Amino acid sequence: MTTAPYTPPPAIPPFIADVPGLLRWETTSREEAVEQAQSVTKESFTYDEVYGRFCTVEEYIDAPPRAVFDYLSDIRNLNEYTYSTRDFRPVEGRPGLHVGRDTLVDDRTEIYMEFKTDPQALTVDMHCAWDQGDELWMIYLYRIVDAQVVLKKPGSVVLWTNCRHPYYDKNPHPELATSPERPWVGDFWNLFYAGHWVELQNLKKIMEYHHGNGEARESGTA
Repeated sequence: MTTAPYTPPPAIPPFIADVPGLLRWETTSREEAVEQAQSVTKESFTYDEVYGRFCTVEEYIDAPPRAVFDYLSDIRNLNEYTYSTRDFRPVEGRPGLHVGRDTLVDDRTEIYMEFKTDPQALTVDMHCAWDQGDELWMIYLYRIVDAQVVLKKPGSVVLWTNCRHPYYDKNPHPELATSPERPWVGDFWNLFYAGHWVELQNLKKIMEYHHGNGEARESGTA
């Protein structure tokens, strides 16, 4: 059997030939590429440079990926690992939608939430909003990764990302606030990393207590 001779691809594929500003080995020297990388690498970065648009926290958890997924997928467990969201119940006439309380600033702020999960991809997306359930614009994206694949050890890696939706900067429904003086959720964006990190540590402690070393023990609500 004979094979066709190898033909190297063109230096610039036609699909990207007219796209300006691409940094590729075929068009940019190694030295220039390193210089550009160094120009955006600093000894320190401001909080806004790192978390101004997207806030991601991540952690290794010594518990099986499916156990972490099952726990995160159960809305009742928000009572356990989050700092302030409590007492979710189904909204009548709205399948999949729940309403609870977010006690972050007072005991009366309602938070509406709907879960979108994929057991094959091990993803849990929490769509929520304060005060109303018609537009769930606060999106919390959880990705659970088998630690054996990425860290070569049993357990899970959890990635939790929140994107800075424009409504964080301005409440779209101020008339629904529990009081005119109540702080808005977006007022706390500069604390999102710290707050989510604490909640992720809660999740880690709970999961490792019940499932550490892959050994399931009796759990609370899940």
